[in-house]
Amino acid sequence: MWEKLKELERRFAELGELLEIPEIYADPARLKALTREQKELEGVVTAYRAYRDAERTIAESEALLSDVELAEMARDELRSAKAERERLFEALRVLLLPRDPNDDRNVIMELRGGVGGEESALFARDLLRMYTMYAEKHGWRMELMNLSETELGGVKEADLTIIGDGAYSRLKYESGVHRVQRVPETESGGRVHTSTATVAVLPEMETVDVDLREEDIEMQVYRASGAGGQHVNKTSSAVRLIHRPTGIVVNCQEERSQVQNRAKCMQMLASKLYDMERERVEGAITSERRAQVGTGMRNERIRTYNFPQNRVTDHRLSGEGRSFNIASVINGELDPIIDALTMQAQAAALASQETQ
Repeated sequence: MWEKLKELERRFAELGELLEIPEIYADPARLKALTREQKELEGVVTAYRAYRDAERTIAESEALLSDVELAEMARDELRSAKAERERLFEALRVLLLPRDPNDDRNVIMELRGGVGGEESALFARDLLRMYTMYAEKHGWRMELMNLSETELGGVKEADLTIIGDGAYSRLKYESGVHRVQRVPETESGGRVHTSTATVAVLPEMETVDVDLREEDIEMQVYRASGAGGQHVNKTSSAVRLIHRPTGIVVNCQEERSQVQNRAKCMQMLASKLYDMERERVEGAITSERRAQVGTGMRNERIRTYNFPQNRVTDHRLSGEGRSFNIASVINGELDPIIDALTMQAQAAALASQETQ
């Protein structure tokens, strides 16, 4: 561990020197790669240096314990420095865990109404609003690529891009079936119904990141439409791309021009193909997107939003820390859930590392 940290610190210093060379700025691709690597190393190097500072403080404080006048102050500093060293040691263990190479990427998110008819579409609309508010809280930008609505304003399906630092590292935990229990707007008898909506989260990929050949793609154009199928565009600017070898279909209708919609579709297609290839390499039977979404049945869920009981329960978490206030969550306060899921994933990774 310590040799690895020393090596990372050496590399961080080397990157700092490289980024001072004027010629580097003449090569945008290399500049971007070096800047990204430096940013990735900054956290662990900062923690490592703070750890060494704590060790120096411990050594200096221990040396002062024999001085009667300074002993009390030295004991306080020693106690504080030891606590800081312990905290930093645990932080370094987490920082050295293998990192998901896609964590810094933007996100392509798909929302679909599941089981429950109109109520499932209304719930999907609520989830879209929730993720929009969460993105705003983090200063991320959200771009809607495709939206199909019901007569009552529910969301049959929505495809969106969320652009911002670390978006995938946070939102990847949102993939799966979300279940809601509440009295629907369409229910006149006051009965609680159970419905579902599905969420899939993919890292946004560029077309150069995958083997995407033009001859494999069939392009269809159509008019962008609003709720109930009413046309909101008199020209055929909406684009549908069909990838013949895999059967993947993507749509985009939210941009004004056909060219812009096609570019967005190509990014969506690249992301789905990357995800499919990653699953193939890892030996999975089905694609990650299908594993995330499942069939949409009520018993396949990662999270339940129970309005009568005013709580959200994440079924991947255990113990008392699995329930959260529904008003906060539905208004975009997702960080407490995502933080808990992140810590659980890190704990599992550390435990796995220790048994190897």
